[in-house]
Amino acid sequence: MFIAEGRKGVLELLDSDLVCEGIYAVDPEALPPLPLEVVPVSNKELQQMSALKTPAGVLGVFRIPAQEEPLSSGVVLALDDVRDPGNLGTIIRLCDWFGIPQLLCSPNTVDCYNPKVVQATMGSLSRVRMAYKDLPEFLAHDERPVYIADMDGINTYEASWPEELILVMGNEANGLSEAVRELATGVLSIPRFGEGNRTESLNVATATAILLSEFRRNNP
Repeated sequence: MFIAEGRKGVLELLDSDLVCEGIYAVDPEALPPLPLEVVPVSNKELQQMSALKTPAGVLGVFRIPAQEEPLSSGVVLALDDVRDPGNLGTIIRLCDWFGIPQLLCSPNTVDCYNPKVVQATMGSLSRVRMAYKDLPEFLAHDERPVYIADMDGINTYEASWPEELILVMGNEANGLSEAVRELATGVLSIPRFGEGNRTESLNVATATAILLSEFRRNNP
């Protein structure tokens, strides 16, 4: 099971194929008619159930779906050891926004059902296909070109983007693993324009947003 908190997030997940096991709310009458009974709880009880410092008033318990095999065609975004829950949640929302149907994560990437990840997705979790796989093994057996993000790559604003590819983003501090780097067929970089170029790097979710935007500009 996993939990989702907040009116918007819970209602969006209810409007999906996910199975809901229970909904708990401080003020059930404030919610619209739902397909299952809402259990009233006190603020203290919700505080005990919640993963947030300040509970959002509504909490839903959902069943974790069975993992499906990753899509074998189209575009895939892959994450290599992304550890921050907020980053993963934001990246899931970006996949939803830019119409990227598949997000593939390495086994040491943070769990997509972590409460902080679920909170950051704002309901997008139910609309993005998630899978956890050994990335080097998967990439080695897939025929699509593998593009990675790196400071020393080709300027993304000048790059040619294929319609089908696997775009791999790396760890917040250490970047991509050597095993993934060795399988890359293209290396992309986001140029710096700031005075002095002193900024060391971009946040992984920010970099993902820029690259996905460029992909869609070339493949609307």
